[in-house]
Amino acid sequence: MSFLNQLHQQLGLMSWPLILCSVLTLALWLERSLSLLWISLSGEQEKRRLRLHGNAYPEADIAAPKSQILQGCSLLVRHRDCDKTTREDLASVWLQQQRRRLHGGLRVLTLVGVISPLLGLLGTVLGLIEMFRSIGESGDPVTPALLADGLGLAMSTTAAGLLIALPAIAGAQLFGLWADRLLDKLTDELNQCNLYLEGVRLGGSAT
Repeated sequence: MSFLNQLHQQLGLMSWPLILCSVLTLALWLERSLSLLWISLSGEQEKRRLRLHGNAYPEADIAAPKSQILQGCSLLVRHRDCDKTTREDLASVWLQQQRRRLHGGLRVLTLVGVISPLLGLLGTVLGLIEMFRSIGESGDPVTPALLADGLGLAMSTTAAGLLIALPAIAGAQLFGLWADRLLDKLTDELNQCNLYLEGVRLGGSAT
């Protein structure tokens, strides 16, 4: 509590909104990092396993798919009797759902990155208003040291807002690039699976 009280003294009225933004940024960083890392590692593991089986998607263990790759392949395998265009439409809809999932929370991070500097700037303005009001009500002479202390406390909110905004905006951009890369890999794998199933279907119909 003493740390929070010290922050409140340093940041003034904007202390709690800035603390909330910092906690939200940290939580989203951890959640997105762990989620995307898990999806990436599990996907690479499943890709290696499929390659060892010669891309035999129907024979792969997809009864209870855990990775996104197997979820998408399982969807296509369940519709292997449909034509290629239908499976492509199903894959496109499924990929859109995965895009929303992979990009979840990134808009919030961007919003925090935009709001935090504004909150810091607002805190600085309010601090300056309070400082000049106190100086105006005081009969004591204004010294450079007094102005420096007041300005330092007022500017601390701007610095805090910028310190929160930088990792928020950087995280939104980096996680967005990571998610897009995972989507590209998913798209490539589903295309390969679709081509495999089309070959099996045509081969079976030919016989």
